[in-house]
Amino acid sequence: MAMMLALGMPAHAEGKADRARTAIAHAEGRIQAGDAAGVATTLPERQAEARKALNTAKEDLSAGRKEEAIAEANRATAIAEAALGEAQKIKTDQANAQAQQAQDIQARAQQAEQNASVAQAQAADANARAANAEQAAAASAARADVAVAAANAAAANQVETTVTTETKAPVTKARSARKVVKVTRKAAPRVATRTATETTTITTRTP
Repeated sequence: MAMMLALGMPAHAEGKADRARTAIAHAEGRIQAGDAAGVATTLPERQAEARKALNTAKEDLSAGRKEEAIAEANRATAIAEAALGEAQKIKTDQANAQAQQAQDIQARAQQAEQNASVAQAQAADANARAANAEQAAAASAARADVAVAAANAAAANQVETTVTTETKAPVTKARSARKVVKVTRKAAPRVATRTATETTTITTRTP
């Protein structure tokens, strides 16, 4: 019985060594996968911790501490896998944030373009209104010029009439005193009558 146990112990020990080497190899593979995924850049402390556990497992295996080597190798694998998953999540979140930022930038650019189009349309409308106002002012000025010209022409053709009226009034010449010297009769003096005339003066102004 003791011989059988003695014969079985090396095989059992050899099996643990293989398990330790397998665990170490698996841990190395996960750490290398993390390096490829950029874990050393994203989470350098976690990657360094996994690598330290791997080195400890190798040292334990070299010293014949197979159980400790297996445990350290498994711990290195767990750290490396957790760091890899966390790094991938960080990258995904960053990619989503960048995509959202790009969408926001594009939306702002489109809004700015729409605002520019609206401003351009408003400017064109304002220019059109200004042009219409200018045309209306010019038309009003032209009508005013026509009215002034017509008024000047009417004033130039106006006929000015001046009427001078003299009132007719009888003028009586006073009688001179008679001195009777003789009984000779003289004819009575005649009354001189002056007739007033009415004069109408027409003055016509022509241009």
